[in-house]
Amino acid sequence: MMTRTILRNVLGILMFLAGIAHFVKPALYGPMIPDGLPKDLINYGSGALEIALGLGVFVAHYRWWATLGILLLMIVFLPVHVIDLFRDQPAIGSKTIAAIRIPMQFVLIAWAWWVHKAGVARRVHDQDHA
Repeated sequence: MMTRTILRNVLGILMFLAGIAHFVKPALYGPMIPDGLPKDLINYGSGALEIALGLGVFVAHYRWWATLGILLLMIVFLPVHVIDLFRDQPAIGSKTIAAIRIPMQFVLIAWAWWVHKAGVARRVHDQDHA
């Protein structure tokens, strides 16, 4: 139980910091956004969403939704990283880093699912005993 709480909180902190990075270093994220899409809107919008989801992890009333949002966001970001891998010049820096990033995304998806799953079980338990 303690391990899950620690990992949930670390996930929330990482999401919050990743969201801040969208505002502090927007040039890091621009190349990841496909051409033809509104880069600033997507960059700052996803940054704001990551900040909100990261903070939501720490508010019991919003935790279930925040962890679900993180899980879905990690799934949505997976194709972005796959596309980056096949670019001549990956936005993330190199083909090697882009290749490493793909399994890392699966780890993030599994982590978010594991944290969210605990919240689902807790919600069901709380509803059964209400």
